[in-house]
Amino acid sequence: MTKESIIQKLKEKGLRITPQRLSIIDVLVREGHLHPGASFIYREARKKNDHLSLSSVYENIKELCRHGIIKSLEFDSRENRCEVNTGVHINLICENCGKIIDYEVPDSLDQTDVAKRTGFMITDSRLEYYGYCSECSNGKGWTISGRKPLGTPS
Repeated sequence: MTKESIIQKLKEKGLRITPQRLSIIDVLVREGHLHPGASFIYREARKKNDHLSLSSVYENIKELCRHGIIKSLEFDSRENRCEVNTGVHINLICENCGKIIDYEVPDSLDQTDVAKRTGFMITDSRLEYYGYCSECSNGKGWTISGRKPLGTPS
């Protein structure tokens, strides 16, 4: 997603292009692959706009989500994060460091096919795998609750 495409979507939705919103968009475009949380966005955006408040960041995230420009990844035990990749993909979530990695969904999991076969009208999706990123697992073959990670031989 580019800054220009987000601004275009804001204009299409009739939303104002404010300096605060632009500083938030800059962070989302630059750091979106990190799936930043509001506190991260706030710290980074304040470097260019010292008139930005944390409540303004939360309100803008809420507004961008409400209009489908970004998604919010909500968690029970950690800070909610922003998802700029609104296409269908799987989020690989590291249970150690919290990193979230986007993984494109293989063709075998086609939402159109699922809808056609089931008659279910899909309006949104969120696919997640939990485990350990390559840096945290470091090839150690960790086990979780006495289970081997998926895909490892017994």
